[in-house]
Amino acid sequence: MPHDSSHAPEPVALSLSVPPRPARGLTEDLVRPITADPGVEILDLTLDDEAVSEFLVRIVHGDTGFVARTDSGERALAAVAATVAALCGEDIRTALTTPDTAFLTGLQPPAVEAFRDVLLAVETSDEVAVRTGLAVLGG
Repeated sequence: MPHDSSHAPEPVALSLSVPPRPARGLTEDLVRPITADPGVEILDLTLDDEAVSEFLVRIVHGDTGFVARTDSGERALAAVAATVAALCGEDIRTALTTPDTAFLTGLQPPAVEAFRDVLLAVETSDEVAVRTGLAVLGG
């Protein structure tokens, strides 16, 4: 019986890495009802802009994120803008008073993930108002 003279097939390279998680939007699943203990620091957005700025400067250089609490859609938008500003080294107080929605909606996925690792949630007792305020940022 003749011996099979064909060569063994070449090995096929397979990737065994974990697939990347899908990119989430800037405000996707960000708003939730108030919880008894979120397990991280809470930023009360009724504080004045100076106190919010000081909190953000400190928290963005830490190892944990935070939860913001407000019933104001306008203040929730300000918190998103100010958190991004703090991460980027930009003027936090300006972001609180005049959020740059064009800049925020143009953030690339890695920047959005960095933001979402810091601002973990906006907790509120008025989800409609907060979601309405954040609607300018898309999903």
